[in-house]
Amino acid sequence: MPSCSMHFQNWLDRLSRLSENGKAADVNRGSLRRLAYGRGVSMIPATMLTELASWRAALEAAGQWPARQMARLAEAGVFGWLIPQRWGGSELDEPEILSGYLELSDACLTSAFILTQFNSAVQKLVTCGCETLQELWLPRLARGECFTTVGISHLTTSRSRGPGPAVIAEACGTGFRLSGHIPWVTGANAAQLIVVGGTAPNGEQLLAAIETIDPGLTIAPPQNFLALTASQTGPIELRNVIVRSEQIVAGPAQEVLKIKSRGGTGSLTTSALALGASRSTLRALRDELRQTLSLEFVVSKLSDEGRVLEQALFAASREEPGAWSVEQIRLRANSYVTRLAQSFLAAAKGTGFVSGHPAERAIREAMFFYVWSCPQAVVHGNLQELAGRDEAW
Repeated sequence: MPSCSMHFQNWLDRLSRLSENGKAADVNRGSLRRLAYGRGVSMIPATMLTELASWRAALEAAGQWPARQMARLAEAGVFGWLIPQRWGGSELDEPEILSGYLELSDACLTSAFILTQFNSAVQKLVTCGCETLQELWLPRLARGECFTTVGISHLTTSRSRGPGPAVIAEACGTGFRLSGHIPWVTGANAAQLIVVGGTAPNGEQLLAAIETIDPGLTIAPPQNFLALTASQTGPIELRNVIVRSEQIVAGPAQEVLKIKSRGGTGSLTTSALALGASRSTLRALRDELRQTLSLEFVVSKLSDEGRVLEQALFAASREEPGAWSVEQIRLRANSYVTRLAQSFLAAAKGTGFVSGHPAERAIREAMFFYVWSCPQAVVHGNLQELAGRDEAW
């Protein structure tokens, strides 16, 4: 069986050929920024990113909701990225949003992850077509005056092995009655509004916006995770929650998450977070190996791979001809963030194995991408890669 190093070299050789063919041309950091951002400027103030990065270790240790990080994002207008200008948002396009995710996950992966859950809920509100709901929530969400999140993973990956729907939606007048268990909701205790999913007896699904003050909604204690515990992700329970017609965000319909979808399961968003987190790990690895000239090629190869993957990310977001698929990018991003973290740990040696060291944290955070919003095609590909099968790519 070929060695792991042979698999790695084969992958790098393929990246080089892609670059030579122009399908994923290598670009320097400046041109990539212009390509991604359009206006040639950062999505988030550099001083704020530095501040968020400096708080990262303490956030990890405490495992508490990152209130001051969220406050800084609100001050910078980050919560308005997806919200139309008529509601006070900045209405960025997808390449700009991906650029912002890259920057933010580089500084603080937990904050970036929380933002993806906020934006998932916002996207559902923006496309719902109910102006009453939009007028009530979107301006305040854009200003960061309130927080929203989603509880929808049970409609796809998280409930694939369960007996029946996690949340049952029964017709009730002009609305629905929701009851059931939602396993994964990020920041529920900080939210005023949660967009949840339910399944009707006929198999159709719906999304509804529920205020957290609803007496039928119970927020359970958040889970302790291998990483990102501060995201305060955990289950909620719905018991006879009545949702009126004006609270219905989408559906009822088959596979409701595919309606006007942007940023759902297996989208480019999670790949952007993986590549953003890889940026900080790459810098740390470079610093660790600065005095080891014989290993400069390792950093160079990994840096080249990261640039190619980032350009592939933006090519896919623009739906360019010949662009890699969402699944191909996610598979490669998962592999990249993991190998980079492993390289950092190996370079840091024993000190990197101590709890709290950046290398130890990078290893744990890399594992997040194997379990969150990860389509089966990507899971299978990553498992084949771990088994040493080069056909995974």
